Amino acid sequence: MTGATPIGEVGGGDSVDKMTEAVHVHTRPPWAPLTLAAFVGLVVCTNIAGALWGRLLVSSPEGLLMLSSRNRYLVLALGADVSTVVYWLVGSLRIGLAFVVCHLIGRAYADDALRWFVKYLGVTPEALDQFNRGFAKAEWLIIPFFAGSNLIAALSGLHRTPWKRLAALLTVGIFARLALIWWLAQVFEEELSDFVGWLQKYSWWAVGISVALVLLVNLRNFRRGAT
Repeated sequence: MTGATPIGEVGGGDSVDKMTEAVHVHTRPPWAPLTLAAFVGLVVCTNIAGALWGRLLVSSPEGLLMLSSRNRYLVLALGADVSTVVYWLVGSLRIGLAFVVCHLIGRAYADDALRWFVKYLGVTPEALDQFNRGFAKAEWLIIPFFAGSNLIAALSGLHRTPWKRLAALLTVGIFARLALIWWLAQVFEEELSDFVGWLQKYSWWAVGISVALVLLVNLRNFRRGAT
């Protein structure tokens, strides 16, 4: 951003407006690389969950939620009779951790972070621009509604949402998300139980298909980033 500011008059009654440009250059903090390392770790965990969810759901639904708390895993873990304490505690901590890491990436890398979403994760420039403009107007609604979105988390960092406000909005969003999924799991309890029962017999088939899908998705993202 550049700006012009008159700095006064000089000599012989001649009015001379001298203009200065204040160029605000974003400087990455020393801890910036740590945020990327944390994000890579979370991505690795998410990929493990994506590949092995079929087996983990049967053997350790708690471990599945620790690796990833995406909506589908939250629902399936409830169908696998994960304890109430684990569901609320692990689910909220895992969602919150991912959001905070991406928030810090937004703070540390600013516009570069948004370009990575376009280059590697398939976010269109039009969608990014729409979210960016909407965030400035209604972060109080966007943050709770998209509490599980890495993009919204990065935008909250780019816009430097104050920590107290961020904590309050994120808490509301996570609670509402977990409560809604809990309710849906109760509504479709019989269907979830039937699916988990089927999975106990054919979990390795689910693992094989999931591993192939994870590899394909990562290959597509790699090719997109290389172009």
